[in-house]
Amino acid sequence: MQPAPAYLLHKRPYRETSALVELLVLGHGRVRAVARGVQRPGSRSRSTLQPFSPLHLTWSGNGELKRLILIESRGSAAMLAGEGLLCGFYANELLTRLLPVELVADDVFAFYAAALEAFARPDARAAALRDIELALLDILGARPRFTTPQGGELDPHGRYRLEPDSCAFVPDARGIDGRTLRLLASHDWQSPGLSGPAKAVTRAALAPLLGNRPLRSRELMQQLVLRRRQQAS
Repeated sequence: MQPAPAYLLHKRPYRETSALVELLVLGHGRVRAVARGVQRPGSRSRSTLQPFSPLHLTWSGNGELKRLILIESRGSAAMLAGEGLLCGFYANELLTRLLPVELVADDVFAFYAAALEAFARPDARAAALRDIELALLDILGARPRFTTPQGGELDPHGRYRLEPDSCAFVPDARGIDGRTLRLLASHDWQSPGLSGPAKAVTRAALAPLLGNRPLRSRELMQQLVLRRRQQAS
């Protein structure tokens, strides 16, 4: 096979010197594989196979678990720290949890690659995360439709909540106003005041897919926010 562009989503030790890896691969989606010998101190691939680093990979095997053959760098790793690093962890954890194995997801790959650059800029992080989430929801058939369940327009003066079963919005006095939802429908993530509602919508859409097991990256983000508040007070 020709080397395929890829990113490492997750890695854990396997036996003495190998690792089990989850990868996001252009043209292949999420690929699970064994990286043999990559944990060995003298392995050249050990420093290459790292999160947020663009890779070229080949593998063998017809089953769900492949064997990596070629592991090459195709550029410098994204330099992430603090909140930007946690955004990267969140994207990796979300894709590992929800993206089906070997389901081609090239839109997800493109938004993920762009997000690694955006995560370094505080003003671009939220929109980059929403792009990944919506691309993932789209491929899972759960992307929100900014209409009523019957396909009607949302009243700009009404308030609504997302109904995950229909992927549409139903009236709810405690929900998001229709005007805001109409702006979100046009993919207007950058306007003032829309970051919070956009996050609420994608979180509501993802919740039934994630189930009861919390995302570790969300917990770490909450801890970071709490520490910053304590330091500021």
